[in-house]
Amino acid sequence: MSKDKYSAVWVSHTSINDFLTCPRAYYLKNIYRDPKTGHKIKIISPPLAFGQIIHEVLDDLSVLPAEKRFKESLVITLHKIWGKISDKKGGFVNHEVEDEYKKRGEAMLLRLMKNPGPLLNKAVKIKMDLPYYWLSEEENLILCGKIDWLEYLTETDSVHIIDFKTNKTEEKIDSLQLPIYYLIVHHCQKWPVSKASYWYLEKTDGLVEKTLPDLRKAQTKVLEIARKIKVARQLNVFKCPYQIGCRSCRPYEAVLQGEAEFIGVDNYSYNVYINKITSEKEKESYII
Repeated sequence: MSKDKYSAVWVSHTSINDFLTCPRAYYLKNIYRDPKTGHKIKIISPPLAFGQIIHEVLDDLSVLPAEKRFKESLVITLHKIWGKISDKKGGFVNHEVEDEYKKRGEAMLLRLMKNPGPLLNKAVKIKMDLPYYWLSEEENLILCGKIDWLEYLTETDSVHIIDFKTNKTEEKIDSLQLPIYYLIVHHCQKWPVSKASYWYLEKTDGLVEKTLPDLRKAQTKVLEIARKIKVARQLNVFKCPYQIGCRSCRPYEAVLQGEAEFIGVDNYSYNVYINKITSEKEKESYII
């Protein structure tokens, strides 16, 4: 089969994780389209919106020359763009919840500004809005993903993968995120990868270095899962591992049943919803 990126099956860390967790959730998040609008659907929540806005602040930072990155406070940048997720656009059910998240973001960015570490060094920017490469041209499979930060290491003429974490839980030891990012960086720019780290922005002042995975094993593992996804799409078989639905697919089933609140259409033409059950619980209490 000749390669055609428009007919190819695209996979990413997020979509692979969706599929491994619950094929039904994968279908509802990545394939299903509202028959009335033709749009895909998305459920927004405060943690998701919060992670997106913090990453946007740092992504804006990455395009600046090193000497200009901290001329303006990152907190000011956060305030400038917070309106994108304010109120129900970010899944916030009341101002108290939203204010707590905003304060959390301010503290996170202030901490980073005091301890910028590698963000003061040269960085590599991949010249693709969404980096991707052909996982298998013959099988029409593409692996894609956006990398948070690539530090350029002058002394070794190599790059250092840095992934920002805005949640409080640590990445699982068997997570495919680092292997996938390693594959993408290896194939989408010219410098070798010599290091990889997570940065838990709320818990640490610096990086938690990780052992680089074996590139060939990573390729084999990801390709194996991508093939399973392709077969599931061809057969149109996406079953939840639990007969009555699980925590991953149940919120999306609620959208199909008209039990979620429609918020609007986002910049990527997704129909955005808030899960009503979750929203009612958050009105009574919330965890930050």
